[in-house]
Amino acid sequence: MTTRIVTDSTCDLPDTVLAEFGIGVVPLYINFAAESYLDGVDLSRPDFYARLPEADPSPTTAIPGSQAFADAYEALASQGATEIISVHVSSALSGTADTARLAARQASVPVTVVDSGSLTLGLGFQVWEAARMAMEGGTRDEILIRLGGMRKRTHVFAALDTLEFLRRSGRMSGVVSKLGGWLRLKPLLKMNDGVSTSEKVRTSEGAMKRLVALLEARLPLDRVALVHTHALERARLLQERARHLLAGLPVLSVDITPVLGTHLGPGAVGFACVESRR
Repeated sequence: MTTRIVTDSTCDLPDTVLAEFGIGVVPLYINFAAESYLDGVDLSRPDFYARLPEADPSPTTAIPGSQAFADAYEALASQGATEIISVHVSSALSGTADTARLAARQASVPVTVVDSGSLTLGLGFQVWEAARMAMEGGTRDEILIRLGGMRKRTHVFAALDTLEFLRRSGRMSGVVSKLGGWLRLKPLLKMNDGVSTSEKVRTSEGAMKRLVALLEARLPLDRVALVHTHALERARLLQERARHLLAGLPVLSVDITPVLGTHLGPGAVGFACVESRR
């Protein structure tokens, strides 16, 4: 059996990893008014974040139709895949996995769709592990068992610079957004095992301290990454603050996909990590 992996563009994996492991990626859409772009294909991340603050109306995002997933599955089948595992952004945030399941029913090879319960590199780390196992001859059942354990141990937490873009995207009420601005609140969003929660921190400095504390609470780690929305300097500062916790670990740093940046806004920074098995 030859198992291949498919995911969506919210995984934030580097192109080098996608190419090395032959991972198929289905891009989501970013819409600026009447202009529609394939995430990671038609619009660069710097260009997106340059346009985001002044965009009126604000950009929206959309899931491609099931045919896009079907095409990805058939492309891998034509390359010799005899079964496919399709791993996607949390169903709590998007209907991507549901659309993938529609396509899976019509595929010419067996396709198993997995809800990662995560986003950005929380999803990406699971995809990476699945692809590594598949390349080394892991069976479908072995990969699914590993992913089930990783989902519970995968955490993403980030501090937003502003509540404005959550308000624009309809993810929170205007009243709460305005109140947050008056109080200089910095929302801190967290996701683990498909459950999203939030905290409110009073200052940027407080947000940095809280992110480091959350990372420390997850130790020891198998994988970790800095994730940010076009905020490289803030990401570097956060990495410096957490240096004592990151010793000996390779640390990726990625600009979060525009599909997620549309809702988070510029200036967000945080971590995606996978706890070690205990």
